[in-house]
Amino acid sequence: MLDPQAQALMQLMVEKGVPPVNTMTPAEARASYRSRRTFTQPDAPEVFKVEDRVVSANGVNVPVRVYHPHAAQTEHALPGLVYIHGGGWTIGDLDTHDVLCRSLCLQAKVVVVSVDYRMGPEHKFPAAYDDTVAAFNWTVAHAKELGIDPARIAIGGDSAGGNLSAAACIGLRDQKGLSVQPVFQLLIYPATIMWPDTASYHANGKGYMLTKESIAYYTENYLRNREDAKDWRASPQLASSHAGLPPAFVMTAGFDPLRDEGLMYADALSQAGVPAQYICFERQIHGFITMGRVMQEANTAVALCAQVLQAQLHNSPR
Repeated sequence: MLDPQAQALMQLMVEKGVPPVNTMTPAEARASYRSRRTFTQPDAPEVFKVEDRVVSANGVNVPVRVYHPHAAQTEHALPGLVYIHGGGWTIGDLDTHDVLCRSLCLQAKVVVVSVDYRMGPEHKFPAAYDDTVAAFNWTVAHAKELGIDPARIAIGGDSAGGNLSAAACIGLRDQKGLSVQPVFQLLIYPATIMWPDTASYHANGKGYMLTKESIAYYTENYLRNREDAKDWRASPQLASSHAGLPPAFVMTAGFDPLRDEGLMYADALSQAGVPAQYICFERQIHGFITMGRVMQEANTAVALCAQVLQAQLHNSPR
């Protein structure tokens, strides 16, 4: 059964006249997504410090926002989380995921580095992937000044951000001469294969906000062509090996077209010997974790993610 609060949210979207994303230009879709925060997201919690920085790599400047919890007042370096926002590689920014990043920062007691990577259609694949890897490497290089323990840095994200996080872990594993890898990956309803043909894609591709049409819209904005879908940087499920990757926590939603992709990826990690936890919020829709003002299970999901991060990062060896 669909969560009644999720059903009420979808009705609220109709009442507010929010059109399907695939009927809008990218600029319109971004503005619509930003405006949605006012009636779906909780108030932003206060953290100890927030600072905007810029990652310069490969001739590109990538804005990041760094969140320090109250525990940052201590003299000890804290674990870090490089967070990659969702939005179909087309919409979303530092502000749309500000509340979520603040919440994870406070509840998990970690320094969060939120990444405003380049998006399509202006910047095609693999720009977003490249920016994700660059942001992780920048965080490692600047760990001391950020108050982060470089041996305890996780990476994570929701939806497209989960896709980029999973792909970045593969690329960082294979990057020659790199001494620091993510120690954990937090994957929230991740897209793991482009142009999917799963049961959940067909069963949930209509009527639950994220539709087959909107998935096509996002994918076409991001990829240069169909061949890009075969690249593991776009479809991490297709990587030749998932061995040696960081332990993972994979969360999905029952009424999400991407549900089966998340489960498939968790299974692929487990089959490769990588510790992977998997949980599905069976009554929820795609995108629910940022909707805590109108859906209580969103707040439960955030708290669960924070609990997992705290257990993984604070209990790991320094």
